[in-house]
Amino acid sequence: MSSIVYREMTCAAIHDLSGLGKCSLTVALPVLSACGVETSVMPTAVLSTHTGGFEGFTYRDLTEDLLPVARHWQGLGCGFQALYTGFLGSAEQTGLVGEIFDMFPQAMPMVDPVMGDGGRLYRTMTPAMVEGMKGLCARARLVTPNLTEAAALLDEAYQEGPLSRERLEELLCRLCGLGPEMAVLTGVRCEGGLGAVCMEKGGRPTFCMLEELPGAYHGTGDLFASTLLGGLLNGMNLEEACWLAVRFTHQVIESTRKYSKDFRFGPKFEMHLPQLAVEVEAFRQRDAGPDSRGRAKDTPSRCGGGGVS
Repeated sequence: MSSIVYREMTCAAIHDLSGLGKCSLTVALPVLSACGVETSVMPTAVLSTHTGGFEGFTYRDLTEDLLPVARHWQGLGCGFQALYTGFLGSAEQTGLVGEIFDMFPQAMPMVDPVMGDGGRLYRTMTPAMVEGMKGLCARARLVTPNLTEAAALLDEAYQEGPLSRERLEELLCRLCGLGPEMAVLTGVRCEGGLGAVCMEKGGRPTFCMLEELPGAYHGTGDLFASTLLGGLLNGMNLEEACWLAVRFTHQVIESTRKYSKDFRFGPKFEMHLPQLAVEVEAFRQRDAGPDSRGRAKDTPSRCGGGGVS
């Protein structure tokens, strides 16, 4: 058995925590861990279930805890290679997260601007919340909106698609124009496939498309974004990480369609985590080269520096 290639990878995930119904932190933490990423979590709220199709859920807002948690981590000398945000509960939280970005300037900010889907914003999304999310995206290095969220960020009407390659490239250019160096559009239909399109600022888009599987699946956006970040932290380029995330999400949706009795409870991803770990480790082996087996990789990931001291 070959030695595992160790690469120090750290991330702070700033999402809500739903006790039942896999999404947000209950997806991000296991997926990033399978990718070898040491992940600290900062819950923005705690819910009994997520809000997609469940009624009567409990909700505990943690807005007042965000800065104290961040200050405690900062006081402990913690540093992160990435700060990864997902669903935020209020415009106030978007401002606080911006302050947290300032507290950890070496970390790569990745913003998954969770605001809506299928042409509709979630009921918690106020105009102030949308403006706050625009401000966060302007400070991010990577953003991962779906088409609904991209329309809100760019102040334009939602187009369901399928969309042409030219139209998708235009959207990506405009998203990068907000400030990020990299943008990924998710849930994209193009030329008979469904997947994601990624682009670095000033570059050309890469279309990562697979056969569309019918249905709507809670938590798959978090699954995609977490896998994408895991690939980047392991040193993959944006195209490689995007393909990794598209393939993994597609496999999980196939299993969810086959085994789930109620899609509200989230994606059936657990059985696929071992294979994800194997695929990411195989990349690390190739990237490290024959002389680096069993020791830390000297070259930092594309996400920048900052470990836990």
